[in-house]
Amino acid sequence: MPTRSQLFDAYALHGRDGMRVRMNFISSADGAVTLGGQSGALGGDTDRELMQVLRAMADVVLVGAGTVRAEGYGGLKVDHGDVEWRRARGLDDQPALAVVSGGLHLDPADAFFTDAVRKPVIVTTDAAAAVAAERFESVATVMACGEDDIDLAAVLAAFARRGWTQVLCEGGPHLFGALLEADLVDEVCVTLAPRFVGGDAGRIVQGAAEGDRRFERTGLMTDDEGFVFLRYAAT
Repeated sequence: MPTRSQLFDAYALHGRDGMRVRMNFISSADGAVTLGGQSGALGGDTDRELMQVLRAMADVVLVGAGTVRAEGYGGLKVDHGDVEWRRARGLDDQPALAVVSGGLHLDPADAFFTDAVRKPVIVTTDAAAAVAAERFESVATVMACGEDDIDLAAVLAAFARRGWTQVLCEGGPHLFGALLEADLVDEVCVTLAPRFVGGDAGRIVQGAAEGDRRFERTGLMTDDEGFVFLRYAAT
């Protein structure tokens, strides 16, 4: 099994100055992004370890509202060893956490907010913020980027102004599709699970128009459970 140190080396970031959007997804061997409605059900020990390593490297973890509801993100944090790793590199103890919600259909009492170790950010539209931002003032910072639709390039620019240049996006598939459509994805980390799921589960990308978007494979690892860990960079 790859060690924590090997995972840090394999997924190392070379320079933190430029904006980088890194996606992290798991898929079954037949392309299913979930099992029983959750992506976590597809994972194994190394995949869970890798998720923590990628979070430790990130300035901000970005997720869609649907992923928060399906997977649960209450209390997301890196552990003590990763806190030390971050401090040694001049980073905040914990990565920021941001959720994308165009309609602000979120519950301020959800564990995503109440168990947060760092006040989350909600990314939404100007229109939604004008109507509902007050509901979240005590639990989150509301960031409006786009009048009626979320402008993802403006979101990344707002992150950069906060010093958050290393973005780890954990989905869901529609957020991945929107970032891909806007040509804002720099890197994709895919765990291929040794499972064949069938059913109606979707793919890791939803909503993007068909296109030949070329990426270069920059990493490949395996573990004793049969998982394959792929790393791709946009060309």
